[in-house]
Amino acid sequence: MIELQCVSVDCADPYKLASWWGEALGLPLGEGDVPGDDEVMLETGRYPFLLFIRVPEGKQVKNRLHLDVSATAGSTREQEVERLLGLGATVYEDHRTEDGKGWVTMLDPEGNEFCVCRSQAEREA
Repeated sequence: MIELQCVSVDCADPYKLASWWGEALGLPLGEGDVPGDDEVMLETGRYPFLLFIRVPEGKQVKNRLHLDVSATAGSTREQEVERLLGLGATVYEDHRTEDGKGWVTMLDPEGNEFCVCRSQAEREA
């Protein structure tokens, strides 16, 4: 049996992108991580954690694996999409439906796709 330890994100600037995701998710950077590091971790307090790794090549095609995030209690998908836009994300594809279902595919500052889904309260309504 194995367990999932981390999700690794290839990127040009690990500290900068980890800082962006830290702001987006409300998570701190790993203790001792500083600008210029080749690997920077986001502390989740449990497995899996997020690890940002410097690679020389840029993103060229659609991600084969991406993160799905959802609004937490007291927030909505729409509020989180707007907040993430304010942090520098961009909308890539909008899959929201007229009945309120669906998701929004966004890009982080380095162009990695992620999806913003409805909160649990929105799904249960």
